[in-house]
Amino acid sequence: MQNAPPEFLEMLQNAGLAEPGEAPFFEELTGGVASDIWRADLASGPVCVKRALAKLKVPQDWRAPVERNTYEAAWFETVAAISPGVVPRLLAQDRDAGMFAMEYLDPDNFKSWKDELLEGRADPGFAAEVGRNLGLIHSATKGDEKIREQFPTDDIFHAIRLSPYLEATATKHPALKVPLLDLVRVTGATHQALVHGDVSPKNILIGPDGPVFLDAECAWYGDPAFDLAFCLNHMLLKCLAAPAATGAFLDCFSALAKAYLETVQNEVNEEWAIEIETRTARLLPGLFLARIDGKSPVEYIDGEFDKDAVRLAARTLLMDPVKQLSDVRRSWAEQLRRGPAR
Repeated sequence: MQNAPPEFLEMLQNAGLAEPGEAPFFEELTGGVASDIWRADLASGPVCVKRALAKLKVPQDWRAPVERNTYEAAWFETVAAISPGVVPRLLAQDRDAGMFAMEYLDPDNFKSWKDELLEGRADPGFAAEVGRNLGLIHSATKGDEKIREQFPTDDIFHAIRLSPYLEATATKHPALKVPLLDLVRVTGATHQALVHGDVSPKNILIGPDGPVFLDAECAWYGDPAFDLAFCLNHMLLKCLAAPAATGAFLDCFSALAKAYLETVQNEVNEEWAIEIETRTARLLPGLFLARIDGKSPVEYIDGEFDKDAVRLAARTLLMDPVKQLSDVRRSWAEQLRRGPAR
């Protein structure tokens, strides 16, 4: 048994998941920077317990309110009612302690999408499923005032997304300060649908029945373009991590965007799809640059040549914005051709 903080066992016992006197085996799960996450092997089977951290596990001083754990649980509950199976089942919650327990998903059956992508295994069909499910979540929650009232998280979202990504990047790139801070303003002022806030491949599992979304600590009733841009950003960045699969990553970019926009168009209307695409195309280069020069840079891009390629492509699109995601893809593909990643 690893030395899990005693509060984890206490939470499981208070929730009735662990029997009195039961001493489950605990294993700390790694990979995240914002929470303590432990697997607990109970008599009834394994569960996962998560507690938000006040200070994130990154070199910079990055702090965030721990009540985001409550909103993450609420995001799971809301989405489970929309698309059953795309989130883990919530088993118990202790709001005062900032903790909840959820079902444990066996990695033998639920593979990390990030790991697959870094190995160069990029499946446009799966990317399309991610886009379709994201579009369903946004469409089902569009304009829902009751859901909006459940997620009064503007300040949290600013603290853990807009500030460390876009504002921090603006301080390193004074020449881009105006467009970057304008993205902060527009994104922060847009409240249209329930947003996950961290739709990254590391937070998506390849399950037997399709994608499963994890880690909704940034849950917010806000701009759906943020989710789309955040995920598409990784399809571009992965081109530098596994250059041989560049074509497949760009195909994933197009498949995800197409499936998302078609879903939104079918579920809501074409006008909303166009509006979201326009904001996504403007926001994406800001996030692209932020994953190099913000507070949370991707760990798999460490060479200055590759970083400069991102900086140049992002700068071009920030200074001369486009309205279609196909133009973002084209601009990055041209940058890769001008300067090979390796």
